[in-house]
Amino acid sequence: MNDWINSLPDCLAVEMRGNIAVLTLNRPEKRNALSDALVLGLQHFFDSIPSEVQAVVMQGAGGNFCAGLDLNELQETNITQSFHTSKIGQRLNDTVQFCRVPVISVLTGAVIGGGLELASATHVRVAEPSAYYALPEGTRGIFLGSGGSVRLPRIIGASAVIEMMLTGHVLDAQEAHNRMKLSHYLVEEGKGFDKAMGLAEKITKNAPLANFAVIQAIPRIVEQDPAGGLFTEMLMVGIAQDDDEAKRRLADFLLHKQGKVSKA
Repeated sequence: MNDWINSLPDCLAVEMRGNIAVLTLNRPEKRNALSDALVLGLQHFFDSIPSEVQAVVMQGAGGNFCAGLDLNELQETNITQSFHTSKIGQRLNDTVQFCRVPVISVLTGAVIGGGLELASATHVRVAEPSAYYALPEGTRGIFLGSGGSVRLPRIIGASAVIEMMLTGHVLDAQEAHNRMKLSHYLVEEGKGFDKAMGLAEKITKNAPLANFAVIQAIPRIVEQDPAGGLFTEMLMVGIAQDDDEAKRRLADFLLHKQGKVSKA
């Protein structure tokens, strides 16, 4: 475990709280903008989560989640180099979405561009009132490149993504939560981390294979035709219920229920 944590760059900080890994994007002076080192560090983190970890809570240091790409590192590139850069970002967010354990993000301050793409890859999003969201790529002559054009329309709708990219419209926390359903929870200022930890603790009480099945299967099922989705669902039912932990939990539930019935 220590070797895993020590292998990460200084722009990431990890603290273990039981079986929950608290991951902090640690470039507060840059509003946690995505530098090459930060992207590669995140890739390594999510690629190599140890078996002891059952959930991840991801946050940004200094009051901002992530202000997008570090524009100081952007250079004039040809098409081949742009493809490579985009592939790295897409691979990272695919790894976040389909990593071994659920990921809960705490959204504060800037959640912009690549930062919003990263947030959209997490499984549960907890926002504070300070959070604001934007896709300024259109105004900067660039395009979403880390999977956001695939994920975000499925969360807030294609029309909203187009409008945000064309106009630079900034969503505040209330609009993003109430109208766009971008966050799952909107809590009081300063309460995001505690809420995320509470959710993570609840999630880690589930059977690990059940959590894995949920985050791996459902995003794929919604992309399938109905018949294919139903078949995948049947497969996941068999896999999940064949797990020893699931069998133990079901037996405990039935015994508990029988006990209540007999007492009545």
